[in-house]
Amino acid sequence: MEIHWRKEQSMSCVNREQLRKDLLLYAVTDRSWLGNETLYEQVEKALKGGATFIQLREKELDEEHFMEEAVALKELCHKYHVPFVINDNVRIAKDMDADGVHVGQSDMEADDVRKILGEDKILGVSAQTVEQAVLAEKMGADYLGVGAVFSTSTKKDAADVSKETLKAICEAVNIPVIAIGGIGADNILSLQGSGICGIAVVSAIFAAKDIEAATKVLKDRTEKMLK
Repeated sequence: MEIHWRKEQSMSCVNREQLRKDLLLYAVTDRSWLGNETLYEQVEKALKGGATFIQLREKELDEEHFMEEAVALKELCHKYHVPFVINDNVRIAKDMDADGVHVGQSDMEADDVRKILGEDKILGVSAQTVEQAVLAEKMGADYLGVGAVFSTSTKKDAADVSKETLKAICEAVNIPVIAIGGIGADNILSLQGSGICGIAVVSAIFAAKDIEAATKVLKDRTEKMLK
């Protein structure tokens, strides 16, 4: 399957306009709510519900199982024509040829990640301030994940980012920005006018009793928020 993000740009060949569309509903995995299901099964439900981007986030798995999960999920995502990136682990992302990687402020510097991954891979960076956002763009980031925009139990050390800061970040950079942190169907519309191109969620999808239905609702409300 051909993934169509390539376009000549400085430090990156990723097609930002296509990426902006792909970032509409960004699902970040979390095996906390697996129950009797596999992560593969839950991710497929999210894809059927309309998730447009998948990030594999694994803090507990050993490397062998992480790699097995990553390879299987990449194939699944490509079946649905959805980008698949790895959280934090740049080496695994490169070894299994993921579509890209997302790194936080405490992880490897974005320009070092770009050198390892190459110019045709998607590079996402977390940012909480305008200064961090501008630096990440200069270092080769293709998109920014900004948050936590609401309080969240998923990442207890996440600093809150006000809507004013979120808007200032969107205005300060030329790359796509998504909001993350505590976002659910009940508060998506309050992000209207911030300048983001989409949202990233964890529990709003993977903690839902009906993942596919929850994803459909999130996608519909995100599209309304962006109008």
